[in-house]
This record gives sequence, structure tokens and C-alpha cells, in this order.
Amino acid sequence: MIKTINRNHLRELESEAIFVMREIAAQFEKPVLLFSGGKDSIVLVHLAVKAFHPARIPFPLLHIDTGHNFQETLDYRDELVEKTGATLYVGSVQESINKGRATEEIGVGASRNKLQTVTLLDTLEELKADAAIGGGRRDEEKARAKERFFSHRDVFGQWDPKNQRPELWNLFNGKKNVGEHFRVFPISNWTEMDVWQYILMENIPMPSLYYTHKRRVFQRDGVWLAEAPFMELKEGEQIVELDVRCRTIGDISCTGLTLSSADNLEDIVKEVAASRVTERGGRADDKRSEAAMEDRKKEGYF
Repeated sequence: MIKTINRNHLRELESEAIFVMREIAAQFEKPVLLFSGGKDSIVLVHLAVKAFHPARIPFPLLHIDTGHNFQETLDYRDELVEKTGATLYVGSVQESINKGRATEEIGVGASRNKLQTVTLLDTLEELKADAAIGGGRRDEEKARAKERFFSHRDVFGQWDPKNQRPELWNLFNGKKNVGEHFRVFPISNWTEMDVWQYILMENIPMPSLYYTHKRRVFQRDGVWLAEAPFMELKEGEQIVELDVRCRTIGDISCTGLTLSSADNLEDIVKEVAASRVTERGGRADDKRSEAAMEDRKKEGYF
């Protein structure tokens, strides 16, 4: 194992996250854990299992399925649910489109990533969820750096970055009015390196997408994207087979792939330590505008 892992630091982060998990269970009646199949949500499930052992996780997992997910993500999700005995709810973007609640984007560069917002808010309302636990971290993106642990959402599911509640001495205010809810981020203070070192220390099984594998890809605007039936190529774009891995996982249409030879956790930690590109530097959805993430968050996204 890599000798530079600071176990005391990771245990402090773990303890903080577990404390937040237990606060969620104490303050809210119907919380759900948002599960994307990415490393952060996987770590959240691992922390929840630890927080409430030997009992089962006291809240269900919620996955918003865009219909354009990697199959490896769905397979891992189903295996994890069976292993932990957790309840799983799935919100379908395709159903939102069928009902006229969301409009499918068309043309080259079309993505269902933004459409998740409608499906998420509708599903939270259907489940009567008063808190949604997410894997957002403050180091990921400037909009997420503005978040508190307990992030208030109004009756429309919207977020006001200028109206955040103070959180002094780990005191979290979960009071809300009818129809409002909270997004809660137990690993807010973690970095990408912390997450990978914790996964290595705890030996948490991960989806194969995170390890180097051969995949048919094409390059667009400096980002390698995966081939898929719904991915339309621009003139001049060509499919090639390369050794790649995912650094962050989302909808296929916006998940950038990294050229890599890291096929084990130690190599991934070394690669992250040496990288000069941010974790979300390969996310096509973040490149739509300078304030893409913040705009989506204000609308109710994650």
C-alpha cells in the first residue's frame, strides 16, 4: 500500500461524515441517498453501512436513470443493493420525456444530463423525501464550494447560494417549511485524493469503469467520449480504440474518459496525485457555460 496515506486524516474525515449521517437520521423523517454509481456515492453507501452497523441503512438509495448510463454502472448498482440489503428507488428520465415533463435535446452534443433535474425533483416529491444525501465535495467545482453540509432547498427545489445557514461547531439546522427539503453532503470536506485514498485503505470494490480498459472512443473539444448508439458524430470525428478509464462517472453523453494505464487502486492514487487536470475537467456538461454547474444547482440539480 502507498506509504503516504495519512490514516489519521482519513479517519477524521470518516468520523465527520458518519456524524453527519447520524444527524440526518435524527433530524429528517424520509431521507434518501442519491446514488449515481460514481465513487463518491459508493463511499457514501460504505459510510452509511458503517454509521448504522449492525442495522441496515435506514434510508433508501435513489438513482436517477437517464437511460444513457454505462451498463457497468447499472450492474454495480444492482450488486451493491443486493449486498447491502438497501431499498432502491429509480427515477427514469425516459418516463419524464414520455410524460412531457422534459424535452429531449436533439442534434450533435445532445445530452440528457440536464433533464435529470426534473426527474429528480418529481421523484423526491413522489417519495415525500425531506432530505437527499449527495456526494458533492467542495473541491470539485466553484459552485459546490459554496455549499453547506445541510443545504436548504425551497418549495420549488431551488437553491439560493446567497442565503446559506451558518454551521458553527457542527451544529446543523434542518428546520424547514412544508414542501421544502434539504440536500446534505457528508463528504463536503473531502478531496478527490481523500476519496481514492479512503477507497484504497478500506479496499472498497469499484466499478470496472474506474480501471483502465479498452473502449471505442472519439475526441470532441479536447475530451474523449465513449461510443454509444445515441452519440452522433460531427464531421471529422473518428472512432478509435484506446486504453482509458473514467475519473468521474455520469451520463455517457457528458462523461469524459482519461487516457490511462492505471489498472489498480494504488496506480489510480498515483495518477490523481500527478494530474494537473481537475476531476471535472473532462465533464462535457460543465463546459456549456462558465456558470453551468451553478445554474443547474439553482434549478434543483444535485
